Amino acid sequence: MLKKNLPRLAITVAVLCCFAAGGWYWGQYARHRPHFPHSKIEITRSDGKKFTYDVEVARDLAEQEYGLMYIRSMADDAGMIFPYDPPREVAFWMKNTYIPLDMIFVGKDHRIGHIATNARPLDVMPITSEVSVTSVIELNAGQVDQKGFSVGDTVFYAGLNQ
Repeated sequence: MLKKNLPRLAITVAVLCCFAAGGWYWGQYARHRPHFPHSKIEITRSDGKKFTYDVEVARDLAEQEYGLMYIRSMADDAGMIFPYDPPREVAFWMKNTYIPLDMIFVGKDHRIGHIATNARPLDVMPITSEVSVTSVIELNAGQVDQKGFSVGDTVFYAGLNQ
């Protein structure tokens, strides 16, 4: 009986080993998250009310590609900023991102030019800036509605083009 089922058993073991190795690989990838420097950003609504966030800064292409992938939770006053120099139109997706996010697209005038709320985890559909931006800010989903941010509000971040 064992001889008869040996090929099937061998294939099953091989498949399980592949899944285990793949899980180990992605686990290693997630554990080796880049070190992102931190900075503060301040978003000022049109009524003058200010909100401060502690953000990780994704400075280069490798850090920007990694972004908030594999993060399982984030403090309400935390986020990530993606600065761009020169300004450009950009597109984001949520591949390997496990938490829903609000995306704030900031133009060279330091004003919010576009907002995408509640980006769905693991979704690979592109979310476009719709305008040329100097940065994109990712916050926990719900922050934009909770704080009342809107297009035209201003963003201060020391690293933005002056």
